[in-house]
Amino acid sequence: MKTFRSDISNKEFPISEKISAKTIRHSILDLIKKDNPQFTHLSYLSRSELNLYREKAVSDYLIKEVGELTELEKTVISSVTSNNTLTDKIEGEEKKALTAGQRIADKVASFGGSWTFIISFGVFILIWITANVYWLLNKGFDPYPFILLNLILSCLAALQAPVIMMSQNRQEEKDRDRAKKDYMINLKSELEIRTLREEIDHFIMDQQQEFLELQKDQIEMMTDILKHLEKKNNK
Repeated sequence: MKTFRSDISNKEFPISEKISAKTIRHSILDLIKKDNPQFTHLSYLSRSELNLYREKAVSDYLIKEVGELTELEKTVISSVTSNNTLTDKIEGEEKKALTAGQRIADKVASFGGSWTFIISFGVFILIWITANVYWLLNKGFDPYPFILLNLILSCLAALQAPVIMMSQNRQEEKDRDRAKKDYMINLKSELEIRTLREEIDHFIMDQQQEFLELQKDQIEMMTDILKHLEKKNNK
C-alpha cells in the first residue's frame, strides 16, 4: 500500500489520506502554521490531522461567539469536522425506550382528550341515568341524585388530572428535545455556510492569483515580442 509522510507529525499515512496545503482554507492553515512553523503551502498532511485542526477552528469560533461550549455544540462540531449528518444521532435519541409510566401517561392523555372518550363516556352516563330512572324506576342501585355516579366521576377526575399533568410534562420534554435538535441543525447549517463562504473566498483568491500570474506571463511575452520587433526595425 502506498503511503506518504506527514509534514506535521512526520508519521506515515495511506496515500488516500494525503491533503495538500494548497487546498486548505486560510483560517485553518494559519492555525496549522501557528503550531508548525515549518509547514508551508508545499507541505502535506493527513485527513485525520486536518480534521483535528478543523475541529479546533470551529471550537475557537464558537467559544468566541457563545463562550463555553455545551455538549450540544460539541456534538455539532464533531458532526461538522467528520462530515457526518446529525440524523443518526437524532433518530437514536428518539428511539430511546420509554418507561411504563410514560407510555401509560401518553395513552391515557391521548384517549382522554379524544372525541372517542367524550362520546363513549357521554353514552355511559346516559345509559346509567336511563337505567336507574326509567328501567329501575329510580329504585335501583343508584337512584336520583346518583351519588354513586358522582363518586365515580370524582374518582375519575382525581386520577385523570395527575395523569394529564404527567403527559404535559412528557410533551414539554419532547418540545425541549425538539428545540435542542433545531438548535443543533441550525448551528451546523450556520457553521457549514461559514465554511463554504471561506472556501469560496479561498477559491476566488486562488483564481485571482492564477489570473495575475497569467497576465504577468502575457506581459512578459508581449515585452519580448516588442523588443524583438524593435531589434528588427533597428536593423
